[in-house]
Amino acid sequence: MRFTAAIAAAALLLAACDPGNKPPPFNGIDVTGNDSIGGPLALTDFNGKPRTLADFRGKLVVLTFGYTQCPDVCPTTLQDLNSAVRKLGPDASRVQVLFVTVDPKRDKPELLREYVPAFNPGFIGLYGDDAATKKAASDFKVYYEVSPGKTPETYTVNHSAQSFAVDPQGRVRLVIAPGTKPDAMAADFRRLLDAPA
Repeated sequence: MRFTAAIAAAALLLAACDPGNKPPPFNGIDVTGNDSIGGPLALTDFNGKPRTLADFRGKLVVLTFGYTQCPDVCPTTLQDLNSAVRKLGPDASRVQVLFVTVDPKRDKPELLREYVPAFNPGFIGLYGDDAATKKAASDFKVYYEVSPGKTPETYTVNHSAQSFAVDPQGRVRLVIAPGTKPDAMAADFRRLLDAPA
């Protein structure tokens, strides 16, 4: 018994002294250094102002794609992002959530202006024409496709639902799976905000 306890104690000491010990992994998927994900994101905000990711340099940007008539994952994701950001307390002002519509035909600026800030007044909705929307989605490896409805106006848009965390230096760092809990997202956001430049 004493021998086993001594081995366990020695193992703990060795682990504590091991310079290879790394911080615990992110809750999201760490894509640091993967240059195939991301781009400038040249779109327009719901107030008519042209925007790129460079406009938000110095903030942690959380980017999510969806559409206002999405029945489930989009509102849930925005609500969870609101909860995660609020958990940061005063540092919430250092995070910018951007909602990119994959349905620019229906998601006009006035609708985005009503929908997106309903989850958090600081969130911004972005849109583009078909070409700009396709470019943004392609840059971030987001799939979307219109699925016809009973009438031309009642179509749905099938889309991938991951979000992306872009650090204050403008580097894509994390892919966040849909359904990730706010506490887990907040922990990742805190690590990215506290990391040295």
